[in-house]
Parts: sequence; structure tokens; C-alpha cells
Amino acid sequence: MENVLESIAEGEILLSDGAMGTMLIDYGIELDQCFEAINLTHPDVLENIARSYCEAGSDIVQCNTFGASPMKLSMYSLEDKYAEINETAVKAARKAVGDKAVVAASMGPCGRLLKPFGDADTENVFDSFKKQAEVVINSGVDMILVETMTDIEEAKIAVKAAKSVSDNIPVGATMTFDSTPRGFFTIMGNDIKTAVKELENAGADIVGSNCGNGIEVMINIAREFKKFATKPIIIQPNAGLPEMVGGKPTYNESPQFMAEKAKQFLDIGVSIIGGCCGTTPAHIKALRQMINSYKEK
Repeated sequence: MENVLESIAEGEILLSDGAMGTMLIDYGIELDQCFEAINLTHPDVLENIARSYCEAGSDIVQCNTFGASPMKLSMYSLEDKYAEINETAVKAARKAVGDKAVVAASMGPCGRLLKPFGDADTENVFDSFKKQAEVVINSGVDMILVETMTDIEEAKIAVKAAKSVSDNIPVGATMTFDSTPRGFFTIMGNDIKTAVKELENAGADIVGSNCGNGIEVMINIAREFKKFATKPIIIQPNAGLPEMVGGKPTYNESPQFMAEKAKQFLDIGVSIIGGCCGTTPAHIKALRQMINSYKEK
């Protein structure tokens, strides 16, 4: 595929993939394990997941790199393996999809709070994200998605770190918001207007939201983004809110429900739609069919 920004500029509505963690749990990963450790032992699982999303209709397929920054991996004493973990994830996704889909590296929170709320230094966090970005870019990703951020300062650091490695790789940035009586805020108190301005100023090419909410709340979040964003918008909702069943999180929004509701994203003007926790290839297939039907109107 051509550069995602060129596709969006030409009016294309792009479909990202669904959840990685949900799929890994189905493969037997426990919630308290390091989800990225599987990259070292079972790259075939990563290939199967990427292939399943590509076959379901994803234009963008993400790698299993969400928690693969050295700082986050240090929580599992795997920081020395960060290069291998990231490189393996990118190569597995590329092997599965070839040139049929854009391969995107996911970059999630570092797992520590920045000073003064925590003990993480800005310079160390930047260095950690930069090291991850260097590996995934050198391994051949087409774009980077900074995801599930709740602190605008950390999100900006991740975006700037990625851009410092290559200004040619599109970088998207999504934050997770809670609904409050005063509007939508992250748990660190960042509102959507502030998030949009700060992320765009930091260099993000695409802005939006993922995780934390089912599709109906995300529709309202998308409307807020549309008010303020000058860059393309990406929205990736959960398949509802999780309920623990048998020790595993389950989500109740069906593929058909999500696809029907997601039509509103297209009316709002969202450029990239995908799924987060609880979404599967079945959800992506339903969204693909909806987008195709929408474009035929």
C-alpha cells in the first residue's frame, strides 16, 4: 500500500486491525505475563494473528510491540532483549501480510509516571522510546502508532522520539479518555482539546483515541476530536467494557453491533477505524463490509 497519509489525503477510509492482547490471551498468555515475551519463543503466533487480521480486511496491521520499550520491558527483566523483541515482531507481521497491508509498530506507555508524579526522568523516557523506534523503523515498519496514552507529556515524548529517528515515517498518537460530568478527560486530567493541540504540535501526523470505551462512547469522543483536529483522526474502540469470566476479560459488543454503530465514525469524518480490547478478526471483517458498503453509496 502507498503511504497512509497519501491514502487519507485521497479520501480513503482506512481500516486498522483489532486487539492483539485479546488474541494472545486466546493463545494461552496469562494476564500477568509479559505479552511481548512471546515474540522470543513463538513468532509463528504473531504471524497467525497478523495474517488473520489482513485476511479479515485490515489495511493496517500492528506488531506485537505495545509494551516493548526498554523501560517497560525492564519490569520483566527483559530490557536487554528489546531489540530482538521488536525486530521479531515487525518481521513476523511483514512475513504474514507482505505488501497487502501497512505494518505499524505499536508503542504503549513506559509503565512509569513522569516526574513530579512519579520517578521517571523525561530524558530516560525519551531515550527508551527512541531506542524502540530505531529498531522498528530499521526493521521496516511503515508507520508508528503511539497508543493508550493517559499523560499528554508522555505521549508527546513518544511522538518526538519516533520523529527524531525518521521524519518520513507517519506517526499516529491516541489517548484514552474517561467520560465525566465535565466532559472527556484522561486519568491524568488531559482533555481532548489540549490533547489534540499538544500532539499535533509535537509532530503527530494522525491523532485520536483508543481503548477504555465501547463504540457508543467513542462516537462522542470522535465528535470532540473533529472539533479541534487539523490532522486525520483515528478511533479504535473496545468491544464494550470488560467483564471477568473464568479469570479472563470478556467483551459483549458483537461484530455486527460495532459495524452498525461505526457508520457514524464515517459520517463524522474519521479517517482510520480499528478496534482495541475485545475486538477480533470477526469484528474487523464486519467493519470491512460496512466500509465497503458505505463507499459504494
